[in-house]
Amino acid sequence: MQYGRIPSVGVAEVPPEGLLLDVREDDEWAAGHAEEALHVPMSEFVERFGEVTEKAADRRVYVVCRVGGRSAQVTRYLLGQGIDAVNVDGGMLAWEAAGKPLVNDGQGPAHVA
Repeated sequence: MQYGRIPSVGVAEVPPEGLLLDVREDDEWAAGHAEEALHVPMSEFVERFGEVTEKAADRRVYVVCRVGGRSAQVTRYLLGQGIDAVNVDGGMLAWEAAGKPLVNDGQGPAHVA
């Protein structure tokens, strides 16, 4: 397993065709998320790992959380499983600050919680 720095990219480097994996919890997701993201909360990650591998196929996985701590842990796990993954620096707060689109479950304006 890799213990050094994990690979990371800024939000501007996440391509539209990339697999964006949001590992925030359900309440954070409901407040605001990227429309195309796959949502697998970190607390459910191990039991739902198959969903990620199915979607990842031969694509790089861009892992995001609120700030970057949880996503860094998940990125490290994915790399250990042989999956091409990178952490998204600054998380969804950086996504929102960069003006990237957010959607929610219809409860007022989408925002990062």
